[in-house]
Amino acid sequence: MSALASQSHGDVVSIMQDLGAAAKAAARVLATASSAQKNLALTSAAEHLKATTNEILAANAKDVEAGHAKGMTPAFIDRLTLDTARIGAIADGLLAIAELADPVGTKIATIERPNGLKIDRVRTPLGVIGVIFESRPNVTADAGALCLKSGNAVILRGGSDSYHSSRAIHTALEAGLEKAGLPKAAIQLVPTTDRAAVGEMLKGVDGNIDVIVPRGGKSLVARVNQEARVPVFSHLEGICHIYVDKSANLAMATEIVLNAKMRRTGICGAAETLLVHRDIAAKTVPVLCETLAAQGCDIRGDAFVQSLFDKATPATDEDWSTEYLDAIISVRIVDDTDAAIEHIQTYSSGHTEAVIAEDASVVEQFFAQVDSAIVMHNASTQFADGGEFGMGAEIGIATGKMHARGPVGVEQLTSFKYLVHGTGQTRP
Repeated sequence: MSALASQSHGDVVSIMQDLGAAAKAAARVLATASSAQKNLALTSAAEHLKATTNEILAANAKDVEAGHAKGMTPAFIDRLTLDTARIGAIADGLLAIAELADPVGTKIATIERPNGLKIDRVRTPLGVIGVIFESRPNVTADAGALCLKSGNAVILRGGSDSYHSSRAIHTALEAGLEKAGLPKAAIQLVPTTDRAAVGEMLKGVDGNIDVIVPRGGKSLVARVNQEARVPVFSHLEGICHIYVDKSANLAMATEIVLNAKMRRTGICGAAETLLVHRDIAAKTVPVLCETLAAQGCDIRGDAFVQSLFDKATPATDEDWSTEYLDAIISVRIVDDTDAAIEHIQTYSSGHTEAVIAEDASVVEQFFAQVDSAIVMHNASTQFADGGEFGMGAEIGIATGKMHARGPVGVEQLTSFKYLVHGTGQTRP
């Protein structure tokens, strides 16, 4: 179906109601679909992706050209751009998800009561998941595949900037579903770029959407949290920190900081703020900053950082709470681990933080007191990724504190129910 960018409100409502009803029906089929059937859909979709690489690249070229015409930042263009290697990685992600254990029906716990009742808590699909995302066409495949593997139907609403790319990828997913004999409505892509479609999803589409997963910038997540009438797995921005303790190995710290910031600046796991212990600042800050600057990174520092590295520009209060998604990093000197943790608790979005230290007591304190979804020791924040966690892929990094937190993979996309076995018991 072609994009319907300027529909009347009534038309959008009708479109979304049809999607919701179809998804609900598909969810009933998926809830009892076999692992073999779901895996066949995923492996077939991966094959179709690779076979249609040229078509996907051509579709992506339209989106990238439009992005350049709109004056989008290099980081945004990077998130939007596909190439042969990235398409291959998307296909490999589908295969990896197919290899994961099927969570549906697995026992989480068994309780045996004194009266003879046996109670099993088992994983069950959530139902219909609405995923709203921006600019990253790979999310079409990742989200679609994860929802399918966990027995959920999904309605995908990608950003208008990646519309052509997402459509091309979605075609491969549909081909996989057809090959496996599963309903195409199991993975649907909203066929309109009209923003009113988002509003309908947030209302739940007549009770047909069970959970909303937003993946995008601050404005999108804020709108979802404000307007949603169904449960939300919040995925806030990634204001990620690295704290270099006085016990850190400088060579290790240099490699980690460079990778965490510059490997890919436009992803949510990229480090945005660097905190350095005052006792090692004079020795460490010039090395870290020069290494970053040599790779084209703009340094914004406090007064002490500026005195140690003359290429640094003054950091403002706004810098400490900014997700740059670009080759920019804010740097602050802190008196000790307590001060580093205080800064993180003040400015963090709850995504990912890292400590570089050899002192075990510092690591223990950092792990215990930093309340983010992912906390790392002596490792790059760019490992904040479902694939790197062995989940095959992820819909995103949930920064809330309920149910799903951190990378949202197949297990996080399930709930549970209780199966109670009796032998004739009645309650007195």
